[in-house]
Amino acid sequence: MNLSILEKELQFSTARSGGSGGQHVNKVETKVVLYFDVEGSTNLSNKEKYFIKRNLASQINKEGQLILTSESTRSQYRNKERVVAKWKALMSAALKRKKKRIPTKRPKKAIDAIRKAKSKRSEIKKWRKSPKHDY
Repeated sequence: MNLSILEKELQFSTARSGGSGGQHVNKVETKVVLYFDVEGSTNLSNKEKYFIKRNLASQINKEGQLILTSESTRSQYRNKERVVAKWKALMSAALKRKKKRIPTKRPKKAIDAIRKAKSKRSEIKKWRKSPKHDY
């Protein structure tokens, strides 16, 4: 999936960041909130939407929007870059196909070793029993 096509569907809003920072933080909106409408996306197939909704369920609201925020720097521009990078990483991870695990076969040597160990243990236990008498 080409994420640059989906990037056109991103919507941003800004807000005042919390935390310390003096007067500057109280008058400048540096926090960036990214909104991506998974349900309303025209460039995603139904299968891709399903994978995104399943893998990113904790970050998607009831309306089907993926919401991400960044307020780590004092610059709105850098926060926007960070939130877009976070979105790209999440999307590529959500759309990545997981390889099906192929179970490995046990080697013959291992099977023989297990059988030998079992028969040896069985022999030890057999010698512990008291002898049966024929009367």
